[in-house]
Amino acid sequence: MNQVPASGVPDGVYLLDVREDDEWTAGHAPKAVHIALGELSAKVDEVPKDQPVYVICRSGARSGRATQALGANGWDVTNVSDGMQGWASAGRPMVSESGAPPFVA
Repeated sequence: MNQVPASGVPDGVYLLDVREDDEWTAGHAPKAVHIALGELSAKVDEVPKDQPVYVICRSGARSGRATQALGANGWDVTNVSDGMQGWASAGRPMVSESGAPPFVA
C-alpha cells in the first residue's frame, strides 16, 4: 500500500477525508472531499479513477482500510499515514465548517 505522511501530500491532489461528520466539521483540509468511511461503498462512484487519490482520516487507520479497498478495485490511491493529526502538526492549512477555529477532533 502506498503511504505518505501529511507533510508529503502534494498541493492540488484529490484528497478524500473518510472521517465522521463531527470530525470533518471541526477541521479539515480546505479542498478535501468528505465521504465518511461507512458511506464509501455506497458513494464510491464519486471518487475519480482518472487521477491519484490521497485518503486521510484522523490517524491513518481508517484511511488505510479505505486505501486498501479502493486500491483493490483499481484506484491509484495513497494513504496519508499520519492523518489529520500529522496534517495539523505539519502546519498545513485547515478550515472548519462551524466558523470556529479548526482543530482535529
